[in-house]
Amino acid sequence: MDYGIRGREAIVCASSRGLGRGCAVALAEAGCNVVINGRDAKAVAETAGFIRERHGVRVAEVVADVSTEEGRAALLAACPKPDILVNNNGGPPFRDFRTLTPQMIQDGVHQNMVTPIALIQTVLDGMVERGFGRIVNITSLSVYQPIAGLDLSSGARAGLTAFLSGIARTVADRNVTINNVLPGKFDTDRIRQGIRFGADKSGHSEAEQEERLVGDIPARRLGTPDEFGHACAFLCSAQAGYITGQNLRIDGGLFPGAF
Repeated sequence: MDYGIRGREAIVCASSRGLGRGCAVALAEAGCNVVINGRDAKAVAETAGFIRERHGVRVAEVVADVSTEEGRAALLAACPKPDILVNNNGGPPFRDFRTLTPQMIQDGVHQNMVTPIALIQTVLDGMVERGFGRIVNITSLSVYQPIAGLDLSSGARAGLTAFLSGIARTVADRNVTINNVLPGKFDTDRIRQGIRFGADKSGHSEAEQEERLVGDIPARRLGTPDEFGHACAFLCSAQAGYITGQNLRIDGGLFPGAF
């Protein structure tokens, strides 16, 4: 399927590995030039090289922390007029909420709510003026279905969702959309951290904890970054212009709700 975005410019935050990488690869496959971002220069270079060799698009490498003003400025210097913005950032680690300090809470909200809003503030008007824009925020299934130990991450991402819900509807008539993609259990470094956290807490081995985790998923497997990335790429497509202000759960059927 031709997504109608060949030649578009895309910034994908935290895209050197995991779900962000899956999104960057899928957008490059659709013909977009992409900005690859991460804090590990080696991982950024590896992902950028893979995309150049596989898809032949222009790839910019930005080694920076997107949570900082300097990091965001570097992203925008590499791509001053993005057509597509995929917001992604590492979340606070698994932690008992009783141990959270006020500073930890502020840092978590900054990472997962303030940072994406700051980027959207910078790029949105340009998208409106050009008559095309796709913004996708990677949040979490925990916005709908809380996960013990990820309370701070869940709260910050839920705040982002509510904040952007009204904003999405103010620019839809200019062919600019804002949507959220909510991953369930995907085979990433973060889920592996969660498996270790759960194993330590329950006294099971990591293998046993993973088996229990997958057993709760109707699809009976973890998701892959590639399939997540293609869902993100569709929301960035020309065909998705009538989809905005939505939360797309990608979870193998894990969330039990009918609506």
